[in-house]
Amino acid sequence: MQVLAQGRGELIQPPDVEAFREWNRTQKSRRLVDKVMSEREAVERFVFDGCYIGTELYGSVRCPMSLTREVIRQRKKDLRVCGQGVLELDLWLAAGLVKKLDVTYIGLEVFGTSAAFRRAVESGQVEACVEWSNGAITWRMKAAAMGVPFIATRAMLGSDTFEYSAAKIVTDPFTGAPVCLLPALILDVALIHVHRADRFGNAQIDGITGFAFEIARASKRVIISTEELISTTEIRKYPERTVIPYYLVDAVVHAPFGSHPGEMAYVYDRDDVAYREWIDASQTAEGAQAYLDKYVYNIPDHRAYLDLFGEARLAELVARRMRREGRESA
Repeated sequence: MQVLAQGRGELIQPPDVEAFREWNRTQKSRRLVDKVMSEREAVERFVFDGCYIGTELYGSVRCPMSLTREVIRQRKKDLRVCGQGVLELDLWLAAGLVKKLDVTYIGLEVFGTSAAFRRAVESGQVEACVEWSNGAITWRMKAAAMGVPFIATRAMLGSDTFEYSAAKIVTDPFTGAPVCLLPALILDVALIHVHRADRFGNAQIDGITGFAFEIARASKRVIISTEELISTTEIRKYPERTVIPYYLVDAVVHAPFGSHPGEMAYVYDRDDVAYREWIDASQTAEGAQAYLDKYVYNIPDHRAYLDLFGEARLAELVARRMRREGRESA
């Protein structure tokens, strides 16, 4: 195929599809084994310095925040990060963990742009920032899951997003029309927060599933955090809800309110006060460090983090969600 144009971005994680297929054949067990562990153990075992890591979803919805804070607590460094991030990637950037970014968006949505992201890029802490559309980065994972080195789309054609990506535009050998080739994206580890899972790793999500399906199948290691830890018998009652099957998962972490201060569809609302605390603190490097000291470095785990807010405040987030959905009597 004739290459017509190429984005100027770095291909941060060149795909080796055959090696990934071999990994899945030899390293991913199909045995039903208990994978329940703490955030600390999961991150110690599966997240390493310099790894290519991704989080799912984004915004304030269903973010793996308990796992995000544990990565900071263990001071993992030189991370190459893939994400459509808001708060979780903002914290990693402020903590100085991120070296390179494949990104579609980092910001604070209705709260504005990210001061932590700006500082990290302008200071040179982030050495490469490669841009993709939301669809493109998900399709890159889809290619990895399919076992092909790239996927052809019309996404990003004629856009500046293409210019700052690592994609290529080629001549379609069938029609002669230009198409955009997106390289497969293979992650070392993915962090995903779900509504419920069993101890083997069968995981279910209510509401928007984001790109959980794709990232779980494009990753060598998958760490699941879950609001509820339930029996496999319960999981099997609704098999159509199991977006991520057990054999893709390496660790299961029971983390009620694991998305806090973000929200969980049908379970609890976003904690706007806590969210605003980070936004105000992160306007300066000193403020961001003070926040991280208070909510990450100076506490041992997720349980201690929740204790800072108290049961009454967390219960109000649940009640607020129920009121908004008209489920007061549920």
